[in-house]
Amino acid sequence: MAERSTAAVDVADNSGDQPLTAKADQSTADGVAQNPERDTDSDEAQGSGGTEGPGKKASSPELHSGHKLARRYRLEECVTRLDGFSSWRAVDEKLRRAVGVHILPADHARARSVLAAARSSALLGDPRFVQVLDAVEENDLVYVVHEWLPDATELTALLAAGPLEPHDAYQMVSQIASAMAAAHREGLSHLRLNPNAVLRTSSGQWRIRGLAVNAALRGASSDTPQRTDTESIGALLYAALTQRWPYENDAYGLSGLPKDVGLIAPDQVRAGVHRGLSELTMRALVNDGATASRHEAPCTTPEELVKAIGEMPRIRPPEPAFTAPPEYQRTTYQQGTYGRPAAHPGATQPLTTPPAPLQSRTGKALKWAVSALLIAALGLGSWQLADALMDQGDKSNDTNTTHTKDGGDKSPKKVTAGKPIAITGARDFDPFGDRSEKPGDIGKAYDSSTATYWQTDFYLSPRFGNLKSGVGLILDLGKVQQVGKVAITFVGETSVELRAAGADAGTEPTSFDAFTKVAGGSGTTVELKPKSLKTRYLLVWLTQLPPDNEGHWRGRVADIKVTG
Repeated sequence: MAERSTAAVDVADNSGDQPLTAKADQSTADGVAQNPERDTDSDEAQGSGGTEGPGKKASSPELHSGHKLARRYRLEECVTRLDGFSSWRAVDEKLRRAVGVHILPADHARARSVLAAARSSALLGDPRFVQVLDAVEENDLVYVVHEWLPDATELTALLAAGPLEPHDAYQMVSQIASAMAAAHREGLSHLRLNPNAVLRTSSGQWRIRGLAVNAALRGASSDTPQRTDTESIGALLYAALTQRWPYENDAYGLSGLPKDVGLIAPDQVRAGVHRGLSELTMRALVNDGATASRHEAPCTTPEELVKAIGEMPRIRPPEPAFTAPPEYQRTTYQQGTYGRPAAHPGATQPLTTPPAPLQSRTGKALKWAVSALLIAALGLGSWQLADALMDQGDKSNDTNTTHTKDGGDKSPKKVTAGKPIAITGARDFDPFGDRSEKPGDIGKAYDSSTATYWQTDFYLSPRFGNLKSGVGLILDLGKVQQVGKVAITFVGETSVELRAAGADAGTEPTSFDAFTKVAGGSGTTVELKPKSLKTRYLLVWLTQLPPDNEGHWRGRVADIKVTG
């Protein structure tokens, strides 16, 4: 059995101060949570992660609801007051939106490090993290303003209802590991990554709050930050699969493991756990040696974890559950008594009384008006029919207008339109991101209705926040066919490339390099016409996105039609 590691977890700062927590609705702001049980920095029963002492203990500023910072941010509700700083839900009156604010005295021992961490986090600009919007020192106060996400739910709340489905857990660990790998490439670490710091938005995207800032607020540090964050991701996946915290003490509303048992694999804690995800969890958690089950190399950095996830078979979402059609009901129009209710002997069937005719003056006038309109319509139709027949007779007598071909054939030439090609299947394609882009809505991209659409995640710029070159859809035409045109309808002006796999591709390609660009364009309705193309697999590759009227950019494909 593998030896248990506690390198990635934090300890509560039990310095004698009791947090004075205001009651509030569930918070999805960046930073500390609303109560001691859910506070990202006062969670009980974790191993030692290395924290600095608070040093000079400064009192939390005496602020109140209605107070304004920079004549712009109006404080609404105190979420946490702890260890010399306070966290608030506030309103940005300039942009008319909710924000979160961390406030601490300028002479607080951690004020300088909090400012530096907030400004470094803001420069990252990665949409997978809750964004820092402002970091200011003013009037003996230091405050950090960040996004407030009212439509997001903490992982803590999700796990209260039970473990995640394998596909949801796979999406969570893929997106979190990919985001942390990008942060570490820029020299940023989290060090306080736990279920309170991970959010799922209403669109299914996973986001991380408190990058660098949470650790600075609590003075957390680590000699091996990449290893610390990697083990934290492993703990998150363990909790998502088992609804248990992988250490002895209870935390985040989850029960810990039994005493003196050590760290056991998730598939030994709960039946039905996905084997691949269980082994991945152990590789991240036991990152100072091989796993107990399969002696694979441990993952000591988020980058190594991303690589290990990419080597796993992709876990697809569960099939949607369809309700059974209603039982067949026989109609009553058949001859005889088949399908009709039997009449009781001797019972008289009631007769339906017809409505009384219109007898008033209004009724008579209405009948005459309808009759006049019918007569006029019949006369107009007869005149147009006679005129058309005369024109046709004139044309048949005019021999000079007949188009002849070789051999005296006088039949007119027909222009054949492209034959429609059915799309037999499709999937999302995100090779440079988290490998998933709204897979549940793929069918809406080619359902012959522009009222529905498949959409991408949202990004902070038209070119995917400079995170990747694009995303797209792979279309399966069922067999190798001659493709003459692909017509695509977008919501908003979008730039797109049409790429195709070789005619000899027997299976669906999995790499971007397997597709070759054959056409391109931009607009809301784009017709892509490749030259002499035979293929089975097409890639609709979005390269520039339109705004979504919410301050972000997002691609939406309403309909795709392929013709030969």
